[in-house]
Amino acid sequence: MVGRDKLGDHVHRGIEPDDRESWRCPHLRRCVYELASGQTTSVAMRTSSIVPKTPRRFVRTAVLCAVLWISHALGAELKTIAILDFDLVDDQHELSPATVEYQRLRAIRDQLQDEFGNNQLYRVVDLGPATALMKKYQSEMQLHACNGCELDIARLVHADRVMIGWVQKVSNLILNINIQIEDAATGTVLLNKSVDLRGNTDETWRRGVSFLVKSIVEKNQGNR
Repeated sequence: MVGRDKLGDHVHRGIEPDDRESWRCPHLRRCVYELASGQTTSVAMRTSSIVPKTPRRFVRTAVLCAVLWISHALGAELKTIAILDFDLVDDQHELSPATVEYQRLRAIRDQLQDEFGNNQLYRVVDLGPATALMKKYQSEMQLHACNGCELDIARLVHADRVMIGWVQKVSNLILNINIQIEDAATGTVLLNKSVDLRGNTDETWRRGVSFLVKSIVEKNQGNR
């Protein structure tokens, strides 16, 4: 979002008050239209005829406008997703009870929210209105094994999809991060992914989440 704000400001400042008539040039408007509609070959051929009549900065501005317009159009088509709190499945709770791992659960949830948004995989919704309901379910069971309670949470915030996640701690050296994305309306499982960790540190957890997101991007598994 920060990148878009900066781009928008740049486009606005690129049009000087005295140049408003030039900005309304029909050739330039057509350039923006063709860029937005994907007719890049035609635009490239027309550029040479536009530049002599119109300052180059307006051509650059047209390109930036088109990119911004396309970004907004794509963003509007993204499905919304509710990313729930991660659970910890601690197989070693008697020998080595988890402590710092609970902080890492919150950290990787925040990381996933950021990376889903940055990679245009989904549009993440705010869980604020469902906080009380989520806490109620968490006091009774873990969210990844609550027999459909995640769907109630997602529907309350009007999300198209819901993601549940859990980290299994097999030992202090062997862990795995798991995510599951479901259709909030039907409960149909749309995606399951898991990554093994070797080492129990902030860095290994961060790398694990980045690997999951990279895999989703490379396999075109987002926005299902």
